[in-house]
Amino acid sequence: MDRFQAMRVFVRVVQAGSLTQAAQTLQLGRATVTQLLKQLEAHLQVRLLNRTTRRVSLTADGAAYYERALQLLADLEEAEASVGSARSQPRGRLRIDVPSPFAQRVLMPALPDFVARYPGITLEIGASDRAVDVIAQGVDCVIRGGELRDGGLVARRLCGLPLALHASPAYLARCGTPHQPQDLQDPVHQLVGFRGAGSGQVHLPQLSRGGQVLTPAMHCRLSVDDGNACLAAGLAGLGIICLPTYLTAVHVRAGELVPLLPQWELPPMPLHLVFAPNRYVSHRLRVFIDWMTAQLQHGLA
Repeated sequence: MDRFQAMRVFVRVVQAGSLTQAAQTLQLGRATVTQLLKQLEAHLQVRLLNRTTRRVSLTADGAAYYERALQLLADLEEAEASVGSARSQPRGRLRIDVPSPFAQRVLMPALPDFVARYPGITLEIGASDRAVDVIAQGVDCVIRGGELRDGGLVARRLCGLPLALHASPAYLARCGTPHQPQDLQDPVHQLVGFRGAGSGQVHLPQLSRGGQVLTPAMHCRLSVDDGNACLAAGLAGLGIICLPTYLTAVHVRAGELVPLLPQWELPPMPLHLVFAPNRYVSHRLRVFIDWMTAQLQHGLA
């Protein structure tokens, strides 16, 4: 039995809450995970987990062993990362989840630089606006815009994304151009709502000018949960969209979108990189955090 491999499997099962989920994140067969757990328990001569058909839970011995195993694995990775070529060339798999527009417009164009710097890192990138359970799904970090709701995670603010209201020329020809925030409340105007992954609620744009703050009660018949879909709806003339300007700038230059109420400001959307609160951050995750922070140190236009 590979004791460290069995220990890693045990820790992942505890974090994921199921053998099947742990097997998937470790890219192992479920039978292999089950066998390693049995071998570990036989070696320790204690029962570490209570298993049912739906879930697993720690025994008292398992809870004590879990804390020590987590510490030992962190120390092992830290020791490996501190010697030889590993110090300058981190290795291993890095799982990241980012919003699909961010992946398309920001991350992928910049990624050749990261790949060239760190050839030993294998990247697995999910591109979505869905809610991700960082611990249970074995994801190293996620990048998300907006206010964070899970206070149990570590978040590093990367930048603030400028927001603006836009609509297509066809929409404005059909519905008219709003000249003040109150115009947005006219039933003729429709907001393409963006549903946050955490709350599922549509957030209305908040406008400010000279100390005055207004949140017009806009009408919304269509809402989406993906930035690219929101942009496509705006381009199709389905309503007014509120998106980061790095997504809309190229379409404004092409005449496909028109900025609305430019004399009013919207609060920037905070962009965070979020990861689990482990005692030790792996070398490969640390270099990605530092690289991503450097990429966005001047924000996004």
